[in-house]
Amino acid sequence: MKIPKSRRLAALCLTTVLLAAAGCGGGSSESDDGTIELRFGWWGNNDRAAATQKVIDAFQKQNPKIKVKGSFTDFNSYFDRLATEVAAGGAPDVITLGGAYPREYGDRGALLDLSKVSSVLKTDKIGTAALDNGKFSNIQYGVPTGVNAVAVVVDPEVFKAAGVALPDDETWTWDDFKRIAKEIAEKSPKGTFGLADPTKTDMLDIYSRQRGEALYTADGKVGISEKTLVDWWTMTLELRDAGATPPASQTAELITQPAPEQSLIGRGLAGMQFDWSNQLTALRTASGHPLELMRMPGESGATQPGAWLQASQLYTINAKSEHPQEAAKLVDFLVNSADAGKIILADRGISANSDVRTAIEGSLKEEEVIQAKFIDELTPKAGPPLVVGPTGSTDTPKILDRVNAEVLFDRQKPAEAAADFIKQVGAAIQ
Repeated sequence: MKIPKSRRLAALCLTTVLLAAAGCGGGSSESDDGTIELRFGWWGNNDRAAATQKVIDAFQKQNPKIKVKGSFTDFNSYFDRLATEVAAGGAPDVITLGGAYPREYGDRGALLDLSKVSSVLKTDKIGTAALDNGKFSNIQYGVPTGVNAVAVVVDPEVFKAAGVALPDDETWTWDDFKRIAKEIAEKSPKGTFGLADPTKTDMLDIYSRQRGEALYTADGKVGISEKTLVDWWTMTLELRDAGATPPASQTAELITQPAPEQSLIGRGLAGMQFDWSNQLTALRTASGHPLELMRMPGESGATQPGAWLQASQLYTINAKSEHPQEAAKLVDFLVNSADAGKIILADRGISANSDVRTAIEGSLKEEEVIQAKFIDELTPKAGPPLVVGPTGSTDTPKILDRVNAEVLFDRQKPAEAAADFIKQVGAAIQ
């Protein structure tokens, strides 16, 4: 299957990053009066941008000789743009990353080894489980913005209207999950579903980890088996055929509409949604309903728990920044300052810094208290750390979207799709 031009450009940029950036500095500058300008990049919506600007203002008030220029875009275009910026030597000084990108950029020499700025950027109040999300090949490339986990977001009002009881998330199985999703759709008005199609890389990781596998192996290969993929797609087709998830055409449309207010649950049209716990506030705001968080199905009877604790995002520093110490000072403020914590709250996950968590407890909104409680209860029950995808694995989500579409439109059987997915991902990560 042909890879879109934008993704091929991004891949080319990554493969040439060291050559392109070798003669260029980062995105910072220094004025005649000694004021240093840093660039700080992240993804998100306008609400996140407004909160982040408040943090920047607070930092600049304490550090008047450092000016920070914020730069953000939506998630779907952020990483393609970043790849081009890094290759051209014009990436931000402080770069927000997630998923497999920290490892990919770190392996290519685009990120600063944070031990070089350890006198400025402190990590002693951040737990090892969270901190290790930014550590690859024994090098600390990033620090977590906060702790997060995949959850089942549940709308009790949709359940109640359908006359369906909420599940016991300590014991429910995948069979329970299918039954509940079907019941919601059957007993709700036309256009209301059990959930949107759940096929995402995070869900494949959880589903395979419960079986003692993982999406990737520790030595950088595809770890999920064809059988697990076949079982997954057999389940999702069963949900589609029962009307528990939307038809293929509607699923294809929903993929292009990632905003919470565009989601089914955000519009009050689904009883459940698999999502990251820090999305609860945005989804509650969109739906106007008191949504709740629950654990994944199948955890109690699994070979091992599939859910894991993960840094919501990671702050990293451009290896080519002309002002790494000042960039580290900004990151230190972002993750270790109670002032920053009281502004960001749980937008980028529950703070990984224990002192900041204590400082913001009284400022958390109801939704954020729910998130914090969910993380606290999940922590002793979570599985082993996630195996972060190797270089090239950032293509996996789009590969999965393409193959999943083939399945949902009945152009590929689950067995064909499983072999195709493993082949394409294997080629991407070689």
